Amino acid sequence: MNIVVIGEGGHSKVIREIIRSKKENQIVAILDDKYSELFSKDGLYQGPISSAHQLLELGFELKWVIAIGNNERRKSIFTKLDLPHEDYITIVHETAVISPSASLGHGSVIMANTVINADAHVGHHTIINTGSIVEHDCQIADYVHLAPKATLTGAVVIQEGSMVGAGATIIPGKQVGEWATVGAGATVIHDIPSFRTAVGTPAILISKKE
Repeated sequence: MNIVVIGEGGHSKVIREIIRSKKENQIVAILDDKYSELFSKDGLYQGPISSAHQLLELGFELKWVIAIGNNERRKSIFTKLDLPHEDYITIVHETAVISPSASLGHGSVIMANTVINADAHVGHHTIINTGSIVEHDCQIADYVHLAPKATLTGAVVIQEGSMVGAGATIIPGKQVGEWATVGAGATVIHDIPSFRTAVGTPAILISKKE
């Protein structure tokens, strides 16, 4: 499978290692805006994100992954590229434990030692980072990021674009609104409204995004 990785930062390093751990995968291009034009070196294409459509013109059958940790940036890139969701590959580390009844969206990344349990749903272009737990019946929307060792207990709902910080815990049945932030180590015992930040144990609201 020929894969184009978008982004060449730290998050991308981890994703590229997962991709290369499977013999059937080949990274054919890395796109990042630190490059000014598309070029090929040792069989690997590199160039700005805007050169994505030049790669399509080369005639490769390609799969894509947006390897950028920032939720807003991932959505922006997806919108600009205007490729169908089906063109994006879902990356799953070999140590992840995923229930057969769980569902994963296109372009999402499931990192090492994660658990996704029965009837949970993970949306498109979402990151379930190292050691995170997504319990039964959780519903996670598109462009979400669960940082390392975040824990969603049963039937938690995370709406589009939200960030759940490292080591945070959300108790059963609670909801986190769109583009909200749960701070590292927080314990969420109440619903978090959209565009708000919550920190602490128990978590309290401290700010609102403009």
